Amino acid sequence: MQQIIPLIPALPLLGFLLNGLAGKKMGKNVVGALATGVVAASFLLTIGLFVMLLGNPEPLQNNLFTWLQVGSLQVEFGFLVDRLSVWMMLIITGVGTLIHLYSIGYMHEDEGFHKFFAYLNLFIFAMLLLVMGNNFLMMFFGWEGVGLCSYLLIGFWYTKRDYADAARKAFIMNRIGDLGLLLGIFLIFQQFGSIAYADVFGSAGLVDPTSIGLITLLLFVGAMGKSAQIPLYTWLPDAMAGPTPVSALIHAATMVTAGVYLVVRASALYDLAPDVLTVIAWTGLATSIFAALIGLGQNDIKKVLAYSTVSQLGLMFVAAGVGAYGSAMFHLTTHAFFKALLFLGAGSVIHAMSGEQDIRRMGGLRKTLGTTHWTFLFGTLAIIGIFPFAGFFSKDELLAQVFEHSPLMWALTLFSAALTVVYMVRMYTLTFWGNFRGSKHQAEHLHDSPSVMTIPLMVLAVLSLTSGFLNLPAFTHAQWFSGYLTPLLGEAVHTMSVSTEIALLGIAFMVAVGLGLWVWKHYQKPEQVPAEDEAISGFAKLTGNKFYVDELYNAVFIRPIEWFSRLLYTIVDAKVIDGLVNGMATLVSQLGFGLRQIQSGKIGTYLFLMVAGLVLLLLFNVIW
Repeated sequence: MQQIIPLIPALPLLGFLLNGLAGKKMGKNVVGALATGVVAASFLLTIGLFVMLLGNPEPLQNNLFTWLQVGSLQVEFGFLVDRLSVWMMLIITGVGTLIHLYSIGYMHEDEGFHKFFAYLNLFIFAMLLLVMGNNFLMMFFGWEGVGLCSYLLIGFWYTKRDYADAARKAFIMNRIGDLGLLLGIFLIFQQFGSIAYADVFGSAGLVDPTSIGLITLLLFVGAMGKSAQIPLYTWLPDAMAGPTPVSALIHAATMVTAGVYLVVRASALYDLAPDVLTVIAWTGLATSIFAALIGLGQNDIKKVLAYSTVSQLGLMFVAAGVGAYGSAMFHLTTHAFFKALLFLGAGSVIHAMSGEQDIRRMGGLRKTLGTTHWTFLFGTLAIIGIFPFAGFFSKDELLAQVFEHSPLMWALTLFSAALTVVYMVRMYTLTFWGNFRGSKHQAEHLHDSPSVMTIPLMVLAVLSLTSGFLNLPAFTHAQWFSGYLTPLLGEAVHTMSVSTEIALLGIAFMVAVGLGLWVWKHYQKPEQVPAEDEAISGFAKLTGNKFYVDELYNAVFIRPIEWFSRLLYTIVDAKVIDGLVNGMATLVSQLGFGLRQIQSGKIGTYLFLMVAGLVLLLLFNVIW
């Protein structure tokens, strides 16, 4: 069985090469089928490994060759498939297959169809390397790979300046986080003499606490960039510039979950750094609330979902920060299903609305987009935590774990969950209820998406409904997912009484239902449709403009750097460097001009020079 491990990332890589090199000649049907088929095949192979690990939790190792050997550093190009990585592989390839299938319909009219699928396949390949590698360098290789792919996909329509700028922003902000990750890996090698997971985690207790604290903090800086946490979160909402399937793939199954995976994977180190865990928990909580507040004021359907992703990732970090790694992974799993569903549903709405993304120009779409509406409703109910949808169970467990750690933190986390209810139900109601507010042309062409796009929606809707049953509340003693991860993360300890857990569960449920119903009724009134940007003021303007964080970054970082760059250009480049280079060129040119006079081809000049030379020689002999 170990022999099939390399095939799992190799298949998407093969799809990338074939579609990238010959896709233009193969036709769109072949390109779409090939790209989707290779990811689906990887998914089937992963199921085989998953079933095997269910019977025997011993990790599977597969070293292909020695990748790097410098001095005492030896790095294998090898894979580690354990219960954590195989679970991530299932999500990446499973949700990835559905997104590929959906993309066949969504991108069918695009001229860059084959290029788009080549990039998608490369994205899956990079993400699989990230989670399957058995050492930090392999993970970093995949980490940079998904960064490159996100740049290519976010800026897929690069001829539009805004899209190209969004791609650059994502690339640059992630590099800031990557620097922290890279420094962390260097420090790991210095302290452990190895960067292989087995060596590092096996001897974590032998390294001094200060070094462990610094390593884990640097690794978290990398996670902050990739998983869009304060202050490195502003790239993620701008990443909406890419095609909608890209948004679904980045936000649900791949790139943004890498930071959470990193923290959980390195939990053996984080367990030894409680102060860093506290930093992670409060950073995640601050991010979750801040992003949710911004989500309240957004009117672009994809921007609302983008800030929702930032907020939900914050909740995962809160769980990881209180040491509940299993809860973080559980919410990561359910979030992958309902967030992919919501993004693809938003894509279906945008498809029907001829590219319109502003929910103020929608309304009443449930009457014409039946499948999209029902599946989108499932996703909304899941993310706001309505029983028995998936988010109810994953948020309930997360909140219970946080309450055991700190009641104050629980109250703030519940506040963030309540904000989720407000912005999600607001978006759902304005999109699907009330009267249609679009143009007459849009109204005449409203239609549901083709089956190649609605089938993935239905599958994800079912998963959004059922995946919560993987881990029922602790008092039921039916926590399959926690038991599944126990060999890796240890057994979760529950000290909370049954009555307390039921009370917490009831409070969260009542908040979701009560607030959700109020928001639903409130935004059905025509007068509650948000005003145009120019007409808003106060808190609505503040959230609509994202608390002016981008403007702050521009003022503090970008403009000073641009000013300094212009100064360097004007003085150092244009005057000093150009002056030296141009001066040398002028000097050589003048010398050449002078010397050219003695190579003029005129006999008279040559005779004159010859005589002059003889005279000089004679004078020289006479004088000396």
